[in-house]
Amino acid sequence: MVQAEPRIILAAVAVFTALAGLGATIRGLLFDSSAFIHYGALALIVGVASFVILLMPTTGDDT
Repeated sequence: MVQAEPRIILAAVAVFTALAGLGATIRGLLFDSSAFIHYGALALIVGVASFVILLMPTTGDDT
């Protein structure tokens, strides 16, 4: 079995977190729920920021 790098797995989780945040934000806008809007936007920002940070090359990368 091929061993995946943990950063790639965490980046994939971050993408799904961002998608869930987007869905929660849209649900909050549709049903006028400010809690869903705030938490969804927070999850969206955290997910996108985590994805970008996790996929930035580091000094120890061989590429």
